[in-house]
Amino acid sequence: MKEIDSYLVQHMDESIRELSLLCAQPSVAAQNWGMAECAAMVEQMLQRRGFSVEIMPTGGAPVVVAERRGKSSKTLLFYNHYDVQPPEPLELWDSPPFEPTLRDGKLFARGVSDDKGHLTSRLFAIDAFLATQGELPCTVKFIIEGEEEISSVHLNDFVRSNLELLKADACIWEFGGVDHEEVPVQYLGLRGICYVELSVQTANMDVHSGLGGSIFPNAAWRLVWALNTLKGPDERILLPGHYDTVRPPSPRDRQLMEALPETSEEYQKRYEVKEFLHGLTRGVELRLAEVFEPTCTICGLTSGYQGAGSKTVLPARASAKIDFRLVPDQTPEQVLASLRAHLDTHGFSDIEITFLGGDAPARTDPDDPFVTMVVESARPVYGMPMRIVPMSGGSGPNHVFVHDLNLPVATAGVGYAGTLAHAPNENIRLDLYLKGAMHIARILKEFAA
Repeated sequence: MKEIDSYLVQHMDESIRELSLLCAQPSVAAQNWGMAECAAMVEQMLQRRGFSVEIMPTGGAPVVVAERRGKSSKTLLFYNHYDVQPPEPLELWDSPPFEPTLRDGKLFARGVSDDKGHLTSRLFAIDAFLATQGELPCTVKFIIEGEEEISSVHLNDFVRSNLELLKADACIWEFGGVDHEEVPVQYLGLRGICYVELSVQTANMDVHSGLGGSIFPNAAWRLVWALNTLKGPDERILLPGHYDTVRPPSPRDRQLMEALPETSEEYQKRYEVKEFLHGLTRGVELRLAEVFEPTCTICGLTSGYQGAGSKTVLPARASAKIDFRLVPDQTPEQVLASLRAHLDTHGFSDIEITFLGGDAPARTDPDDPFVTMVVESARPVYGMPMRIVPMSGGSGPNHVFVHDLNLPVATAGVGYAGTLAHAPNENIRLDLYLKGAMHIARILKEFAA
């Protein structure tokens, strides 16, 4: 791999320039901003490397699918996404979010870590093979969607309609990197998600609170009372049957979680959290609860007047954004049905549920040979193999890859604990960008063998 590594070191600036151009193109799925333009950029980037590429329509943002045959017929599928989170609040950025900026050994831009830097680092590893070997060691496919940040609304149907096109032997997922101890981490599962908006309207307009306060229903109170039925003070979710299908962590899961480093002090320092739920303080029980417990999170509340000063108004409408994080073997469909039944039973049939997206949870066997190869191929790059995390607290559309494409799914990438994905000043470290490309190159070589 010396020739490959030498190429990567010598051509870092070129790859960072390409990444900067990609990050300068806005692609905010939530605002439908720059999506077609970014898909076209990704298409051109793949075409320059000799891939056959197709931009394929969905009911929303297009999906970019690409393939280049290699020396081996074994096929590795890369899943990435070209959409990014909204950049707001803009005033908290130290440099404009769509003007990539280098400082202190880092590149700052919206989407530089989530997920454009992961994509270009993989293309960088491919460049190294093409420049030094003239061909890829194995066949490589890409599926790059544009709706990951809005719950991959159309991806499941797209994949199920294109199983033959996406057929492969294994998959590298969109993200990866090192933990707070600089150790590379292998995430082998994602929680599912069911994201909804609850809303209620009690009048056709906001009303003077002196007129309606004692005789008109208040949409804000109505919603608060409904929300209060969803979860108890003990944090247990009160939807009927919500825990019936929950599969507890296995002895192997516990063994892997016990081997992970302590995170409690890091969390308390980084987020200034004074305490954890359920009286947890540290140790394996905290780590297990973090990823193997279902959640019901109020992500936002909107009603009435929230500007400066006072405005005496009785709100006519109120809404809340809520996400349910799901663990094996829960499904979004199950949550939607039980949520509707629960609200109706408690006298809140007037609360409207709008489904904003969801995915079922999925996991890959930690002892799968592909996983073992990816874990061990990190050793020459990072000086150690990857730590295995059996489940991640986050969510993504891996279920269709694991269960419909029937692929082992592993992670490898360029992230780190301070990457600030989804936040102002999102960034990657250049040293980890280089290591990430070196790791992908070794994965390609070992996978072909």
